[in-house]
Amino acid sequence: PAPLLLQAIYDDYKMRREGLLLALIDDSKELWAACSPERDNMCLYGHSDGNWSVDLPVEEVPPELPEPVLGINFARDGMERKDWLALCAVHSDAWLMSLLFFYAARFDADGRAELFSLVNQHPTVYEVVTGRVARNK
Repeated sequence: PAPLLLQAIYDDYKMRREGLLLALIDDSKELWAACSPERDNMCLYGHSDGNWSVDLPVEEVPPELPEPVLGINFARDGMERKDWLALCAVHSDAWLMSLLFFYAARFDADGRAELFSLVNQHPTVYEVVTGRVARNK
């Protein structure tokens, strides 16, 4: 079920972000292994329960929710691991923001501003993965 209230959307964002950080930092070896270039177009998903998965995109068109970037596994072997993880982090940030905008579309300007103020308290996934900012939980 899609979160409807501002706090629920923010909590969804935090948990998906945490799942992505888990994948890109704590479980980076497992993520690397799951992203074999021999597999189809894979996407990195951060889930609202704080976990992550690498999977194919949904088949329904248009998808119910914005989808993460497609094909992260194809660039894997052509890059240094840290650069590939940073690239995945940038795409993960873009996906998190697209979900946030998707959920917040029904709010007025004040509601959107409040939501984005809450989100902007956190460093981006990219900032944390690249070590620019310490990870806060």
